[in-house]
Amino acid sequence: MRMRPAILLLSCIGWSTSVAQLPDQLQRILSAHDIPPANVSVVVQGPGAGQPVLAHHARQPRNPASVIKLVTTWVGLDVLGPTYTWPTEVYFLGDRNGWRLDGDLAIKGYGDPFLVTEEFRKLLQAVRHLGLTEIGGDLVIDDSLFVDAGGDPGEFDGDSFRTYNVLPNALLINYKAIRYQFGIYPDGNGILVTTDPVLANLQIANRLNLASGRCRGYQAGITVDVRGEAADRVFLSGDFPAACAPYSLTRSALQHDSYAYGLFATLWRELGGVHAGGWRRGTVREDLEPILVWESPPLLEVIRSINKFSNNVMTRQLLYTLGVEASGRPGTRAGGVDVIHDHLASRGLNADSLVIDNGAGLSRRTRISAQLLANILELAQQPPYGAEYVASMSIGGLDGTTRRRFGDAEALGQSHLKTGSLDNVAAIAGYVHAASGATYVVAAMINSTDAHRGTGGEFLDELVKWAYELP
Repeated sequence: MRMRPAILLLSCIGWSTSVAQLPDQLQRILSAHDIPPANVSVVVQGPGAGQPVLAHHARQPRNPASVIKLVTTWVGLDVLGPTYTWPTEVYFLGDRNGWRLDGDLAIKGYGDPFLVTEEFRKLLQAVRHLGLTEIGGDLVIDDSLFVDAGGDPGEFDGDSFRTYNVLPNALLINYKAIRYQFGIYPDGNGILVTTDPVLANLQIANRLNLASGRCRGYQAGITVDVRGEAADRVFLSGDFPAACAPYSLTRSALQHDSYAYGLFATLWRELGGVHAGGWRRGTVREDLEPILVWESPPLLEVIRSINKFSNNVMTRQLLYTLGVEASGRPGTRAGGVDVIHDHLASRGLNADSLVIDNGAGLSRRTRISAQLLANILELAQQPPYGAEYVASMSIGGLDGTTRRRFGDAEALGQSHLKTGSLDNVAAIAGYVHAASGATYVVAAMINSTDAHRGTGGEFLDELVKWAYELP
């Protein structure tokens, strides 16, 4: 095993209270890509905390991108516990006459981050198993638990219908996502478009042209344009090359409530149900008892999806849930942020460097220091839920967001990590299980021009390999 030279820790004044000379191989990467060392923060901390092995601009607040999810999910796990679940309630608002409901069917959401199509189908199947076939009234959608979750979904980057920009909602269904699948008709004349799921109230205009030549171009030449006040009309245009294999892409459409109705209408009909009415938003009276309560997967499984695959929408749902559970309804973003700050303070952490925006990292305002992040990770790996927290992260190079990183290096599979990337931001944090048998906490962020274009990733991967070789 190659030994590393000792690293001198220097005390300075201001945010950057510790600045160490970076190891030579890391410094060479920065120099090769013209990244100023002042734009980089690194903390590598050994077992038992104490003095960091490496601290470089450790207390400088920087944008961590999606790495901030590690903070939101740890607080969620610590406050709510690994077995916490989200209910979704179903109410009969009217008289039941055998297989028919003479009235409305209400569905009330509590913020379930994982009410995907398959789960929603199971929920409706459970309603059918109660013997209900026909609904004479409307579908009433109660998403009143989250009250300030509106706004412009495209605020971050102007792309309102990218699925990562979907806003929180108390009755979030399938992340409001639609997967479009494109292929050539069997007779070779034209382009076949299908969607998953099929939504009864979504209009799709297929204006795609079948083009000759090899498969190339952004999105295989396909443009998706969502229009209408209700975002219920999708226009597909462009030239799709005949040489392209079947292609798919995912976007959002509709509003939360109309998406819920559209999927309900499709699935209820597929399950043999009849619905005579329409839909509307409403609030279920608190004195009513639900006829059915559907439970989400436990928080333990939810944070695994969040951290391994960097799911922004699920993280934002968790942030609102923290606010609901701490102060009662209604749930707000600010309430969730307060829970995070209060919890860090209760665990003895100085969070002066922390700025939480939406809890997911899809933000230009979010800030944290590498030292605070490392201190959180040090606490988070401890019992009773430390093993569950560590396991929620990507196994370095093997799954999740780090899949295909580290190549055939010895460090492959020897870490649990969360990555982050935005324009001019690259970050990584987690645990490196060194060849020596020791586990090191690693937290690093680069906020520099083009850091996201591979140069930052090269530095961060080398940092993980360096930590793996520590004694």
